[in-house]
Amino acid sequence: MTSIFAHRGAHLRERENTLGAFREAVALGVAGVELDVRRTNDGVLVIHHDPAIDDVPLAHTRARDLPAYVPTLEEAMDALGGVTVNVEIKNSKSANEPTYDDTGAFVREVLDFLHGADVASSVIISCFDLTTCAQVRDDDLEMRVGWLIWDVPLASALTKAHVLGLNAVNPYFSLVSAEAQRQAIGLGLDLNVWTVNEPEDIAAMAALGVASIITDQPARALRLVAKETD
Repeated sequence: MTSIFAHRGAHLRERENTLGAFREAVALGVAGVELDVRRTNDGVLVIHHDPAIDDVPLAHTRARDLPAYVPTLEEAMDALGGVTVNVEIKNSKSANEPTYDDTGAFVREVLDFLHGADVASSVIISCFDLTTCAQVRDDDLEMRVGWLIWDVPLASALTKAHVLGLNAVNPYFSLVSAEAQRQAIGLGLDLNVWTVNEPEDIAAMAALGVASIITDQPARALRLVAKETD
């Protein structure tokens, strides 16, 4: 059965990527929650999607100077007990990003926290940067890892992910077809699709049997996927 992940928590009534949104998602009964992790300049792992707040990069800000609504990864994981957490590491060479870590230090800090908090078994790590995904796999053979894609051909991405020993490819949903799902199954990979919000798209992805649907509409998706499996 296709699992439902709340994208940045259940954020229709709560601010995205906040403890309120995470608790709301858990209360809905989702299988998982997707969130975004960044590092402050004093090395604290915090949850926020965009690289900056009020034009000030989080990477150049001390954790204590961030708004109160920005949780730490530790606080987020405490709020998300009982569900799987897709931790997207925000590390890319994009012009919009103020920093890029190619040393693996960011990856190791995330892994050290997850293992130290004894929550690694309930986490999937994802990133758009394939080098970052490979670093996770090199450092931790057991951690589940998914490569996020939206402008990469899915067939070649599945092959690369298989060669690197990843567990999943997380594509934008419009890239996915029945043939792609068959290829993923053949390679032993999950397809975790994002961000699927319209009823017809949710139903189509569930009908294909993808591993999980990441959505801004978790309550809607839960109803539709339950209907597909009746």
